Amino acid sequence: MKNFLSLIALIFSVSVCFSQESSPVYKEIPHQNEEMILVNDIPMIKYELLEQKIKEEKDVFLVLNFWSTTCAPCVKELPDFMEVNKKFKANPKFKMLLVSLDRAKDKDRVIQFIKNKKLTAEVVLLDDIKRMNTWIPKFEKNWDGNIPVTIFYKNGEKIHFNDGEMSKEELENTITKNLN
Repeated sequence: MKNFLSLIALIFSVSVCFSQESSPVYKEIPHQNEEMILVNDIPMIKYELLEQKIKEEKDVFLVLNFWSTTCAPCVKELPDFMEVNKKFKANPKFKMLLVSLDRAKDKDRVIQFIKNKKLTAEVVLLDDIKRMNTWIPKFEKNWDGNIPVTIFYKNGEKIHFNDGEMSKEELENTITKNLN
């Protein structure tokens, strides 16, 4: 009987932990013409889950940006990405997803970065660095692994691959041209 009660207590504890993990990750709060994002946690996913997420967004024009907090060109372009995200995010056919390639052990730094830079697009941490040589060519055969990289999807199909930093104008033009 003692073992049975211990097992019940363990199952209850695990279920409480999982229920807390399913709480919302992002909460946007408008404040004096400014959007702020409060981050309690950031999802850490493997390539297969990211691939599934892209497939699920088949009804939107998806802007997928690979970046890292330690990549100077990535950090430089993010404010422009946030301005463009703000401009288009009311459109139900548009979505921006930022894929951090920071290490899993640096998750807290990524969370702090999101808060400090007031990133308003959805952010995930791709915790799959060991298999980079497997999943990078699945996104683009000519991608050598450098970041930033931005990939555009329309109706679930890749329509444009940008290797390197993008200007605000390039980003806006690519979205405007393809969003219809």
